[in-house]
Amino acid sequence: MLAGCVQPPQLSVKKTHNFLKSCHCSNPFKCCSEGFSSSVNIQHLTFKSHKRNPIHVSSEYGYPSKPEDQNHVSKQLRAFYLFSRPHTIIGTVIGITSVSLLPLETISDLSPAFFVGLLKAMVPSVLMNIYVVGLNQIFDVEIDKVNKPELPLASGDFSMETGRQIVFISLLMSVGMGIMFQSPPLFCALLISCLLGTAYSIEIPLLRWKRYPLLAASCILIVRAIVVQLAFFAHIQKHVLGRSIVYTKSVVFGVAFMCFFSTVIALFKDIPDVDGDREFGIQSFTVKLGQKKVFWLCVNMLLMAYGAATVIGASSSSMPIKFATVFCHCALALVLWVRAQSVDLSSKEAVTSFYMFIWKASESISPGIIALACKFSCN
Repeated sequence: MLAGCVQPPQLSVKKTHNFLKSCHCSNPFKCCSEGFSSSVNIQHLTFKSHKRNPIHVSSEYGYPSKPEDQNHVSKQLRAFYLFSRPHTIIGTVIGITSVSLLPLETISDLSPAFFVGLLKAMVPSVLMNIYVVGLNQIFDVEIDKVNKPELPLASGDFSMETGRQIVFISLLMSVGMGIMFQSPPLFCALLISCLLGTAYSIEIPLLRWKRYPLLAASCILIVRAIVVQLAFFAHIQKHVLGRSIVYTKSVVFGVAFMCFFSTVIALFKDIPDVDGDREFGIQSFTVKLGQKKVFWLCVNMLLMAYGAATVIGASSSSMPIKFATVFCHCALALVLWVRAQSVDLSSKEAVTSFYMFIWKASESISPGIIALACKFSCN
């Protein structure tokens, strides 16, 4: 018998006959029905006639639904989403995709082998990203209770043990894939990211480099501006397309642009966290120089990067690429400047919103356009 189905009461023929004989009323069938209903105890039957919904039974014969279980799963998924710091994952995905386009020479290079190779680079890199940001949350849990109380470890949505398990599994899977895929550039990128991410966060002597502004900025710059650009270019060119590794001018310009962007990210991320950093002795540039100086330094550096990208795009021989690069980066620069004028530096929410805008605008638009512009103008 299937769970959730109501079994009709079973009465033998003999018992039914005896019951009818014992009934002395003028309407034995009515009496029988009353006796029958009183002898069977079926409680809380709920039937829904909507054709898309099954019959829900809440009785000893069925299993009641548990919406609290669904809420728990939803809450855990959202906690993992916050734990993974999705804006950094988006940046990783777009950065790797953009630099992977640079080795392509013809449209035929966009083969299934290319997309498989791109996926082999993407999956372990995202897992390594989760390891790095997760490790940082484990060692920053007290600071995050001040700076980012919505994060799952700081809020208590995840236990420390859960955080450690996610971090360990992500690291294990990332390194395992790096070894399995047999691409030295890919494995080197994962290894360097792991070492620098660990040195940035872990609390042991000579490490926890996030306490030192130059070392902290260097960790982010080396990974996002240099390792990602050079290693994944080599991975696609050598181990996917089967060509000799030759770093082109487009790669050099990509590295230069991402140096600007990574430096901005390294500096700007500490602006909304100034209170917690100051309380726990993290000597970031924002703590030392003040929010306003660091804020406008970041804005001006981004404007310089957009200006350089515009010049590169304008020199392209392809009119569509020229138009897209010039228009998009001029528009980005204008929006950046206008939004920067209205940011209230005393409001943590306003500063954080502007920081997310920088991530979305620069990582979603700039790398892809720059990759195409460089391809048509620098090579």
